[in-house]
Order: sequence, then structure tokens, then C-alpha cells
Amino acid sequence: MDPLKLIALDKDDLEVVSTHLQDSTVKVADIVWRPDEKRCVLGLNRFDWEAATDTAGAYHRRRTALRFDRVTACKCRNLSPADRESVLNLLAVDFAETDAPGGVVTLIFSGGGRCVSRSNASNASSPISVRSGPPPAAPSTPTHRPPKLDGPGTARHSRGRGNPSRGNP
Repeated sequence: MDPLKLIALDKDDLEVVSTHLQDSTVKVADIVWRPDEKRCVLGLNRFDWEAATDTAGAYHRRRTALRFDRVTACKCRNLSPADRESVLNLLAVDFAETDAPGGVVTLIFSGGGRCVSRSNASNASSPISVRSGPPPAAPSTPTHRPPKLDGPGTARHSRGRGNPSRGNP
């Protein structure tokens, strides 16, 4: 699989990013807020759904960097910053416009954890990069239904449809 690089410029783009990052794992220590740079960065291990749905059925995670620029505030709830080795499971990335074009990006983790980043621009998300090279094996797939794919390496995305991972049909 080729490295993945996405840029989200609006809410619809961020839904595509959310689909690709669903079931990623991240250590609390790998969530970094850099207030002087107005940047929030996460080092994730993205589950490679494209490889898992292939006929070979190999399970892999790909090292991924998620970066939000123009961030004016970052707060986390139901997460302990002291427990730096704790591993979180990312369920979704959501965007709510507040003061156009700015808004709030919320990272939603299983177990009720949330990280909220406020931005003064709608393009709160910058490139998401997946490392090249051989991915490490994952022992199994996440236990819910995988995303539907239109073609090799692309997630189906259409406006107006709900996200099955959030309980919307």
C-alpha cells in the first residue's frame, strides 16, 4: 500500500479523515499540544482496513501522524495525562463550526475519553501521513463491521449519510 496523505479543509473532508483513522490506537504520551506553535500533534497506529479486506486477510497497523494547525486551545476529558503509557482507541474525529470559519475538532475515544481542539480556521486539520515501509502485524481486526470500500484504498464517502460507527444508519 502506498503512503496515505490527506488534508481536511472542511467538515466533509474531516469525515473522510475520521473514516481512515477509525480504530487507530494512540498512547496518551503521543498526544502533544504545542501552544507556542498553535499546533496539536498525535502519533497514531492506524488499522489498515484496506489490507484487512484484501483476500490475504493480513492485519496491519500503520504509523500515522495527525496534525492540527491554528489551534488556540486543547483540552482532554476522561484521560489521565499522568498515565502516559495508557493506550486509547480512536473512534471518530468530529468538527463543529463555531465562529466561521473556525470551530472545534473533537477526538472521540472508546471509554468516554475526548480531546477537544479549538481552531480559528476551518482547515484545522493538516496532512495525515502514514509511514512507508513494511507495516507491523496486528493480531486481529477490531470487533465491529469494517468500512465499505469503493475501490482499492478508498473509503466510501457520501454527503448526507450517517456514520455506522456512531450508530447512525
